[in-house]
Amino acid sequence: MGVLVGLGVGIGLMLVWSAFFVPRPRAARRPGAGRAATLLARAGLGHVSASAFTSLCAGCGVAAALVMEVVSQTPPVAVLFGAVGGFLPLAVVSARARRRQRDFAEVWPEAVDNLASAVRAGLSLPDALAQLAVRGPEPLRPSFDAFALDYQVTGRFGESLDRLKDRLADPVGDRVVEGLRIAREVGGGELGRLLRNLSGYLRDEARTRSEMEARQAWTVNGARLAVAAPWLVLLMMSFQGSVIRRYASPGGTLVLGFAAAACVVAYRLMMRIGRLPAERRILS
Repeated sequence: MGVLVGLGVGIGLMLVWSAFFVPRPRAARRPGAGRAATLLARAGLGHVSASAFTSLCAGCGVAAALVMEVVSQTPPVAVLFGAVGGFLPLAVVSARARRRQRDFAEVWPEAVDNLASAVRAGLSLPDALAQLAVRGPEPLRPSFDAFALDYQVTGRFGESLDRLKDRLADPVGDRVVEGLRIAREVGGGELGRLLRNLSGYLRDEARTRSEMEARQAWTVNGARLAVAAPWLVLLMMSFQGSVIRRYASPGGTLVLGFAAAACVVAYRLMMRIGRLPAERRILS
């Protein structure tokens, strides 16, 4: 009996000691949890790996630097335009992600209305989601087509919804999917009312956000024009060898570096002042 008591006390003390002094292992990150992979998913390019996208940015930067070195024969100018070239794919993908999110916000109310109609017609929730691949809004059809195939193959509604969220990579889509998951698990006859209320809420939110974005557009366009103008002038000057080579000196390099830093800081500041609250994804 004394041996068992001593063993229990020893195990208890060891557990208490391990809770305070043994470092906890970090949870493994999900594949594609990086910022580049998240941006690609939001842009609908989830099939592109983050490493391939990084290589593309690096290749564009090197190509732009080499072209400007041949044109201007001024290394500091070539380095600056190489940085711009490397940033260009990131800017294109970011614009695509924002456009895709706006398109989704406009069509989600219609998709929810289709779901409500299908449920009222007697279809089950998985079948109602699958029919959006045919009758739903055009931007959402590929994602729901893949959902229909997933559910047909696995028969697991929850896992199919998780993969649907990953394909959509959209904050509004997260809310719709999680609402449908709760309705599926809880059951009852409130699904139709939930879908109607959700449709009205999404319409009001999309209308309000579109008005705010229209008022914000002048700030964004002004910031982009103010940043791009001096570098367009520098690009034109690159074709005048006697002028552009002055920036190859230490003083010219310092001027270019200060100008680049000032443009970046001013652009980020203007975008921060004029930005709208960004929706965050939930349970993703």
